[in-house]
Amino acid sequence: MRSIWNGAVSFGLVTIPIKLYTATEQRNVAFHQVHREDGGRVRFRRVCEVCGEEVPFAHVAKGYELPAGEMVVLGPDDLEDLPLTTAHRIEVLQFSPADQIDPILFNKSYYVEPDSMGVKPYVLLRDALERSGRVAIAKVALRQRESLATLRVRDGVLVLETMLWPDEVREAAFEFLEESVEIRAQESRMAASLIESMSEDFDPAAYRDAYREALQEVIEAKVAGHEVVRPAAPVAEGGPSADLMAVLRASVDAAKRDRRTSERKPRKAPKSA
Repeated sequence: MRSIWNGAVSFGLVTIPIKLYTATEQRNVAFHQVHREDGGRVRFRRVCEVCGEEVPFAHVAKGYELPAGEMVVLGPDDLEDLPLTTAHRIEVLQFSPADQIDPILFNKSYYVEPDSMGVKPYVLLRDALERSGRVAIAKVALRQRESLATLRVRDGVLVLETMLWPDEVREAAFEFLEESVEIRAQESRMAASLIESMSEDFDPAAYRDAYREALQEVIEAKVAGHEVVRPAAPVAEGGPSADLMAVLRASVDAAKRDRRTSERKPRKAPKSA
């Protein structure tokens, strides 16, 4: 793993230099978008809708559109001076019971590794946190975005889990919640009995991604059956199309033939005065 962020955990007067590592990954079967006829990659370009030109990534800025259609353009200099007090720092605000946090708030998980100088205070915080049965509530700024986060212990390592802000969770305002639904006592007992009969300790290793495995088998079967396409080399960026090249080549050949024909024709003698 490669660290994605260097900073420090601060709680009270204690500062622990740390590195962050992405803790999870999605193991999907990766696909490209291709042309069905020849297997060529389909590319997407950043094209300005005003001038029609392709825009290099270095020239792309952030734009905030106003209700009347005007655009406020923000460059890197505009964002540098924002008051991110948590830049390169995980600031612990308080310690709370884990069951008080709604899981819908959790966003992304990161492993927290101490630098060599921060091992002792790291272990001190880790052990105290684990004994308390609580999680640390913190604020952190990653990728120019400040987030709430929790610090908890997993397998002897502190894990930072960024959270959504409360106003980023949509309200579940569904019509059926206003309906009066009558549930009989027998139905409630049967539902409880079904849940009890299906209850057991959760072991994530007991489950597998059957769809991904089946999809991989389809791909391997096509490879075994030589059902593969080798796309031709892509046309160079900015070069003329194949049809235009053929027209140009034919034009050059025609010009050469005309020149040879004219050179073979006898010249007329000049008229005498």
